[in-house]
Amino acid sequence: MLAKNTHEPMPQALDPLTFTVKRLGALTLPERAAWQQLRAQNPALYSPYFDISYSLTLASLRDDCYVVMAARAEQPVAFLPYQAAGRIAAPIGAPMTDYHGVIKAPQEPIDTAMMLKAANLGGFNFSSLIDEPLEDSPKQLTVRSELEAAVMDISGGAKAWRDARDGSYRRSLKSLRRRIRKTESEHGERRFVFGSKDKAVFDTLMSWKREQFKRTGKYDVLSAGWTLDMLKQLRDMPENELHCDMHALYFDDQLAAVDFGMVSGGIYHSWIVAYDSRFASTSPGLQLLEGLIDEAEALGYSKIDLGAGTDGYKKNYATDPLIVKSGFAAVQGLPGTLLSFYGWAEEAGGSRLGGLLAKLRRRYTQIANCDPSFRGRFAAMLSAFKTYKS
Repeated sequence: MLAKNTHEPMPQALDPLTFTVKRLGALTLPERAAWQQLRAQNPALYSPYFDISYSLTLASLRDDCYVVMAARAEQPVAFLPYQAAGRIAAPIGAPMTDYHGVIKAPQEPIDTAMMLKAANLGGFNFSSLIDEPLEDSPKQLTVRSELEAAVMDISGGAKAWRDARDGSYRRSLKSLRRRIRKTESEHGERRFVFGSKDKAVFDTLMSWKREQFKRTGKYDVLSAGWTLDMLKQLRDMPENELHCDMHALYFDDQLAAVDFGMVSGGIYHSWIVAYDSRFASTSPGLQLLEGLIDEAEALGYSKIDLGAGTDGYKKNYATDPLIVKSGFAAVQGLPGTLLSFYGWAEEAGGSRLGGLLAKLRRRYTQIANCDPSFRGRFAAMLSAFKTYKS
C-alpha cells in the first residue's frame, strides 16, 4: 500500500517587489483602480480615510502629498500615502486624518516600515496607524501607545444593537432619557435634521469648534486654510461617492448640536462634533448620537465610527474592536536619528518632564503638518508655551 502524502504543497515564490514614489495626484487611472480594489479586499481598511478620493482631495489642496507604490510584475499590490516637505513624513492629511496605514490585501507580506524604507524617508510620525508588522521587517516603528477605536456595528438595526449592550450602557441611556425629558420641558421640543445641507449650520459648527480649541488651549487645526477647504470640498461631493454628511439637533428653533462626518461604503465616521455650550447640561451631543443610531438604517449606515479611544462616554458605544497605534518611525539618516533622540529624551525625562516633552512634540507635529511657514509655526508654538506655563 502506498503511504499517504501528508506534506503541504510548497508555497509559490512571489515575484520581486518594485517600488515607485510619485506625487499622489499623478497616479494613473489603472493605479487608482488598483488602490480601490486592494482596499475592498481588506476589512481593516473599512474607514473612509482609506478611500482614494480622500487622498486625492488632499492632493488637490496641498503640494506635499506623495505615495509610495509597491508592485509585483508591474501590478500594484500596495500603496502608502503620506505628506512630507522634507525627509520626515506624516500621514496624508495629518492632523485631520484619524486612521492611516498601507493600502493592501490582507495576505500581502508588506508593512509600513518596509514602505517607508522604500520611499527613502528619514522618519515618520503616526498617531492612529493600522498595521500588522512582519516578523522579519526592519524594527523601525516605535509604538508609544495602542488605543481601541470606538466602532459601532449597527448593521442589525438600532434595537438589536441596544439589546446587546451591557448594564453600563443601559444605565447611561436611562440617565440620558431623564435629561431628554428635562430638555423638552425647559427648552422645547427636540427636532433632528439628518443630512442637513444648511451652510449656516456648517459655519456655526466651525465656529463652535474653534471656540472649543481656544477654551481648551488646543491647537486650532481649522486655522490652516487647507483644512477648512478640504471639509467644504468633501461636504459638497455627490452622495453616491465619498462625501460628508451633517446631522443637527434643535431644541425648538435653537440649534443645539451638530455632527459632521465622512461617509464611504455605508460607514459613517463621526469627525467633527460640537454643541452650544448653553445646553451642556443636557448632553446634546449624546442626544444627537442616539438619534443617529435610530436613523442609521434609513441613512444607509452599517457602522458608526467615533474614532480612536474609548474613554468617557465612548466606552459604552465601542462594539467592534479595532486597535490603532501611535508613535514614530526612525527610518534612516539624520532625521531618523533625531526622532530616536526625541524619543529617548521623552523616556529619560521621567513622567513629568517626559510628558511635557511629548506634549510639545505632538503640538509641534500638529502645527508643522498644518502650517508650512516658519512664522506660523513659531507663533503657534509660542502660544503653546504660554498655555503650558499658565
